[in-house]
Amino acid sequence: MVDERPPKKITLADEALSLGVYAERAYLDYAISVVKGRALPEVADGQKPVQRRILYSMNEMGLRADAKPVKSARVVGDVLGKFHPHGDQSAYDALVRLAQDFSLRYPLIDGQGNFGSRDGDGAAAMRYTEARLTKIA
Repeated sequence: MVDERPPKKITLADEALSLGVYAERAYLDYAISVVKGRALPEVADGQKPVQRRILYSMNEMGLRADAKPVKSARVVGDVLGKFHPHGDQSAYDALVRLAQDFSLRYPLIDGQGNFGSRDGDGAAAMRYTEARLTKIA
């Protein structure tokens, strides 16, 4: 038996919306906020939030240019634990990009080990690489 009642109405700020219209608007608003907040670099410094969190975490850990490099896994773990509770691979990929001299005009991380090449070779696993901030960072 088919239900012939009209669709449920949801009232938001004195505006009656059908459930379908409300869901479409809510999803679109959320999608736009995600793209603005995570995927697009900030105009002021050109950094994505995960990159900014990596640099902040490394500064807090004392990994400046004159410090001894530490394992990238330790940096990624600190970032995940304190600032960026998402996947470790995405955080490591962002760290690798900040260390590649062919990705950025001025690399912000001094990477020790295999951080990939222009030919498309990937970086070594985070347990094999080390990192510290550069002087410019």
